[in-house]
Amino acid sequence: MSTVILSWALLLSQLCLGAALLCATWRLIAGPRAQDRILGLDTLYATMMMLFITFGIRTGTSIYFEAALVIALLGFVSSVALAKFLMRGEVIE
Repeated sequence: MSTVILSWALLLSQLCLGAALLCATWRLIAGPRAQDRILGLDTLYATMMMLFITFGIRTGTSIYFEAALVIALLGFVSSVALAKFLMRGEVIE
């Protein structure tokens, strides 16, 4: 019984994360300012990371957790670099 509930909960969470991906993609594409686009990108990589984690739980393989860690690392670095670029106009001083 609990495996059925877990599989349905994972399916529902993946559907909700898919809807969140669509909203974040819309903000990334149609953001009126650059700050909105950076927030859309930040939300996009965080949602993709959660989607990989739920997919890894659902399939039972650990490779998706490693991919989620790589996405988190690259997403954090890109968000910091873009924010610094918007503040100062250059990334490397």
